[in-house]
Amino acid sequence: MSIEKVAKEFSDALKSGDYAKAESYWADDVVSIEAREGDMKEVRGREAVHGKGEWWTANHEVHSFNATGPYINGDQFALFFTMDVTQKASGQRIKMDEVALYTVRGDKISEERFFY
Repeated sequence: MSIEKVAKEFSDALKSGDYAKAESYWADDVVSIEAREGDMKEVRGREAVHGKGEWWTANHEVHSFNATGPYINGDQFALFFTMDVTQKASGQRIKMDEVALYTVRGDKISEERFFY
């Protein structure tokens, strides 16, 4: 499968809210890297990365989510996210801009790295 096809199908799944389909593009040993220190700075493996997403969803009320892209370069593609969320613990509402860089190896996403 081409990088263009992986990037488009993964991006389309995210944009439509079909997170299970998006996860089907992850490699079994996928790595997720955040831009901040903490417990979830670097998470390894499909199950752990899925758990990280579940934690995020459980702890944030999402008012809006938009994804732009993909923007492809070699074996990587980027997406630009804008989000309006409320952190459930603090009640603080925040608007976030984030870039996600995905690396594809063997038709699967082997790494996702977030910039914000």
